[in-house]
Amino acid sequence: MPAEYSRTERLGEQIKRDLALLIQRELKDPRLGMITVNFCDLSKDLSYADVRVTVMVPDDSDDSIVQSLAILNEAVPFLRMELGRELRVRKVPHLRFHYDDSLKRGARINGLIYEALNSDYND
Repeated sequence: MPAEYSRTERLGEQIKRDLALLIQRELKDPRLGMITVNFCDLSKDLSYADVRVTVMVPDDSDDSIVQSLAILNEAVPFLRMELGRELRVRKVPHLRFHYDDSLKRGARINGLIYEALNSDYND
């Protein structure tokens, strides 16, 4: 009977949960916006983890988002060390943080649908 989830999926979910807690509790940089870890995609050989995050910053500017991603990428050695204490793996994957703009795209699509429905209703 095959496993319901592959090892990479299970490990990706575990890394996602652990990173979310580590970022929230351990990274104290005031320039860092509110970070939500949305997804962790592991390579087949488990050597790399592409982590998709959403960044909530007060001014919602691209510069603040880029700065938050730079802070996260600078904290990779610390985060990997802490993950190594939590995970039961021989080698902790290299972390690469990327901005996930799916929320913005979803809100934009919702707005377009709302406008289309309103224009049809008003015509």
